[in-house]
Amino acid sequence: MMDEGRSEVALSKDHTTNHTHNVASHTRNSELHHRHHNESHKSHDHRHAHGHHDHPNVGLTSIIISGILLLIGVFLEPKLHGTPYAFMEYIVFITAYLLVGGKVLRAAMANLLHGQVFDEFFLMSVATLGAIAIHQLPEAVSVMLFFAVGEYLQDLALDKSRKAIASLVDIRPDTASLKVGPDIQVVHPDDVNIGDIIIIKPGERVPLDGRVTNGSSFLDTSALTGESVPRRISPGGTVLAGMVNQDGVIEAQVEKRSSESSIARIMRLVEDAQTRKAPTERFITTFSRYYTPLVTFAAVGIAIVPPLTIPGATFSEWIYRALVLLVISCPCALVISIPLGYFGGIGSASRHGILIKGANFLDALTSVHTVVMDKTGTLTKGVFRVTQVEAREGFTRGEVLRFAALAEINSNHPIAKSIAEAYGENLLPEEVQGYHEIPGHGIKAIIDGTEIIAGNDRMMHMENIPHDSCNLEGTAVYVAVDGVFAGYIIIADEIKADAQEAVQDLKSLGIETTIMLTGDDLSVAESVASQTGIDVVFANLLPEDKVSKVEEIAAVLPKRGRNRLVFAGDGINDAPVIIRSDVGVAMGALGSDAAVEAADVVIMDDKPSKLGTAVRIALNTRSIVIQNIVLALVVKGVFIVTGMLGMATMWEAVFADVGVALLAILNSTRILRKKHG
Repeated sequence: MMDEGRSEVALSKDHTTNHTHNVASHTRNSELHHRHHNESHKSHDHRHAHGHHDHPNVGLTSIIISGILLLIGVFLEPKLHGTPYAFMEYIVFITAYLLVGGKVLRAAMANLLHGQVFDEFFLMSVATLGAIAIHQLPEAVSVMLFFAVGEYLQDLALDKSRKAIASLVDIRPDTASLKVGPDIQVVHPDDVNIGDIIIIKPGERVPLDGRVTNGSSFLDTSALTGESVPRRISPGGTVLAGMVNQDGVIEAQVEKRSSESSIARIMRLVEDAQTRKAPTERFITTFSRYYTPLVTFAAVGIAIVPPLTIPGATFSEWIYRALVLLVISCPCALVISIPLGYFGGIGSASRHGILIKGANFLDALTSVHTVVMDKTGTLTKGVFRVTQVEAREGFTRGEVLRFAALAEINSNHPIAKSIAEAYGENLLPEEVQGYHEIPGHGIKAIIDGTEIIAGNDRMMHMENIPHDSCNLEGTAVYVAVDGVFAGYIIIADEIKADAQEAVQDLKSLGIETTIMLTGDDLSVAESVASQTGIDVVFANLLPEDKVSKVEEIAAVLPKRGRNRLVFAGDGINDAPVIIRSDVGVAMGALGSDAAVEAADVVIMDDKPSKLGTAVRIALNTRSIVIQNIVLALVVKGVFIVTGMLGMATMWEAVFADVGVALLAILNSTRILRKKHG
């Protein structure tokens, strides 16, 4: 039993979700799943490309073999160097170098051909080839190996994400029960035309969008909307593909072909959102645009200008200085410590039950301006319980609760169950002598010769029963005994214990605005917002409304500084909004698979307060990464000057490169040790 407001909200929210293309058979369904899986990865790869180049990903086998060869080379180098067998030293190191650096070299060459000259791949290639030229083979291999390890770890996390928009295929049935005269034929949904009548039995999923022509039941819409309260459906009501029929047999007239169902519409929303979400550039890419040409031109100048302008200067001497400069300038400390810093942040987040699917999302969390949240399952538990019992006209609260529990004894609706749970005592069905349900209003029952009415405000008016509370927050069940108003029961979705703390924490971290988007009723939404401290509320929204609302909000964000938008949700209907936002956050423990895999950040224990923890970890990570950058640049700057003056030998060059890298790595490990509770 539901009140009218919530029934209408549930009806509108049903226009939410679930998507997938048509399937001609079970085999075709499997092929579609595979195709969407691949498309998801393609979109994902495009979205995370840095600049105009692709990642030079290296497999784990190549990384392991390269690492082993590096260790062998380091062990053999002192024994082979300067002997007739020195060529074996080159064979070992060059093999290790090409295993992990070959793709970097090819990426640098490809980018050069496309006009993308000064990036980290170019600088790493030039610096490591220069190191090989001056016989710093271990250094060249180490740079490429550490870079490959960092990229592999990031791709490992990313490969596990975004599989699941395709998993929604499983929600759409492969068959429909088509009514043909007195017979029922089991056909594929693609073979059903507009105007046909389909039969949906208890426990079956609705295969197509349509309107009920016969029968009544409760529909479980949770797989589509994330809302836990089933919706009462009767003739004239709308059913959407993917809903689950819980009780009675219903007949529905099909209103949309399979390709135009709500499922297909949401799939298009998801795909559209993916194409409009811009990637977040890594710092090293931006930094390399300025650092690489500066170092490259400086090295070329050192190699060419002095021999041509300084009397007695030789090309061999100044080319050696230029190569020393390249080794000193190699961004090893940056290439190693920056990814390690971010992965340290990702590791720290995972220890707090937060999965962050890439360094770019961790970086984006440092510049969040607005946080938008869904209500049910994000700020609230999505589990309904009795929150208030009020008695009138001499009745006790216990009597009001008992009468309502007995009246609802034959119902499996969550509201009926929450009333029975609140009553807490065993109920005997034989106590109910008469039972009559009035769709959209409530229930009449005879209990011990007494007429009990349990229903919504509209039912009280229909029965002309005076009552003093018409506009109540939450779902209200009014109880009358023999025409006398006995009281009412409030059933509400329980707010999560840390919801208020979560909002306050976000504001303390400098988040300018917190917003709640929900398909629920405005009065319910405002109640949750007032209790949690949310700044702005938008209610009665369909999934496409949520997407457009997020786009409206994003359009007015600042262009500089804190300008990112975060959306946190948990339902399948939240997937398009999660993808459209700058950083999409999903509640992982109870959230839908689609929302979890579409998200950039997953909170595994469903606690909204972890969102503030994620932002705090991101800020700390950024701080440490900046420290590493400053350390690397200052130390390298000193040695670059001394190298240009001829005062730095290769030993100093190696220290400047490897030493600073080690210090930066040690600094990065602080992220893992720090607690962010």
